[in-house]
Amino acid sequence: MSEPVIIVGGGPVGATLALLLAKQGIATTVLEARKQGAAYSESRALALSYGSKRILEKLGVWAGLVQYATAINTIHVSQKGSLGRSLLRANDYKQEALGYVLSYGALSAALDDALAKESVVNFIFEASAEAIEHTSTHSSVTYLHNNKSDILNCQLVVLADGGRSLDEIAGLTKQTKEYGHDALISSVSAELPHNNVAYERFTANGPMALLPNGERNFSLVWTGKKEYVASLLTLNDAEFLAQFHAEFGDRVGRFLSVEKRMAFPLKLSQLKTTDTPHLAVIGNAAQTMHPVAGQGFNVGLRDAEFLAKFIASATPDTLGSNQMLADYRTSRQSDTKNGLLFTDFLVNIFSNDIVGVSGLRSVGLGLFDLIKPVKQHLIRKMSFGK
Repeated sequence: MSEPVIIVGGGPVGATLALLLAKQGIATTVLEARKQGAAYSESRALALSYGSKRILEKLGVWAGLVQYATAINTIHVSQKGSLGRSLLRANDYKQEALGYVLSYGALSAALDDALAKESVVNFIFEASAEAIEHTSTHSSVTYLHNNKSDILNCQLVVLADGGRSLDEIAGLTKQTKEYGHDALISSVSAELPHNNVAYERFTANGPMALLPNGERNFSLVWTGKKEYVASLLTLNDAEFLAQFHAEFGDRVGRFLSVEKRMAFPLKLSQLKTTDTPHLAVIGNAAQTMHPVAGQGFNVGLRDAEFLAKFIASATPDTLGSNQMLADYRTSRQSDTKNGLLFTDFLVNIFSNDIVGVSGLRSVGLGLFDLIKPVKQHLIRKMSFGK
């Protein structure tokens, strides 16, 4: 039996694609390796752009998420040891917010609940893709479910599992740049209220981001060289908070508590395809970005939105064809390339402690705060990928 579309990976990006297609009456089968509900307790913070919020709003999901989301009304960008700083305010760009902070678990639960109401979606949990093959006429997925192996044939396989199934797929290669940096993630509480301000702070040891999350807490992403981040993990809570305060400064007063700290390696990667008919790759499987500007997840949602449009406009004869997928990739080139270049530029220029560069960065931040067209362009890029 042949299916129209199979989505490998039922996380937020894959689930969003399934829901976008369901709203247009297009049937999908979603294979998700985890148990149903396994992600709902995951507190990892996602930074949603204003454009991503509008996608979820269009799908009817956002109304149930508002109570869990914290708006970002202002972004404060600064460099340690410098007077230069820049402010981005939602009001200046006639937006209700620049973005939102939401837990991965809350978003996953809302999307799964919406998909459960769509009869054209066959969502299979605990289904692990073992092999993906593609030919000039169709694709197939071999998957394991309930200790039994099965095969599904389809016109289009969409890989949205973060790239875990890439290694054995013919025709797919990835270009990767290792930063030699790790990202430390946690949650901290502060003495002063956040007032819906997100902070991007650049230091000689690497950038850090504080995202307002809840009434008084912040989600923290602190990146740096592996050895530096490893040393931060060995500190007790009081020592860690003191070190963090020394790097961040006094803008929100003292830091009062920190939750469990975890770290993961950082890299920049982009998929390089050769010939993959009837196979599309979206989200982190297609591109992985440094978290410095919070762009990766939002680019993935825009992947899903664009691909859904191409699938909906395809005929049975053209669905999954080389031409359809080439046109889709072309439509995503600018957004993806600019996102990769932008995040890589920020990491390289603001993590460089060469004598003289720090002063230039300080001047640059001050000038950036005065040049409205440049800030307008940045807001469009961050909000909508344009």
